[in-house]
Amino acid sequence: MSQDDKLIDFAAERDKRIHDLRDKKLNEMRDAFEQALPLPKGKKKPGSKPKKR
Repeated sequence: MSQDDKLIDFAAERDKRIHDLRDKKLNEMRDAFEQALPLPKGKKKPGSKPKKR
């Protein structure tokens, strides 16, 4: 059989497709969370706490 190189592994292709669909859904969820709860743009420098007296 000289056409073995043209065989398609359907299980592997399905796994790739499922993985792509899950990645797409995960990215959509990340975008939705970023819109609902935006992360602060800059990091705050840890300031010293005032001393208790």
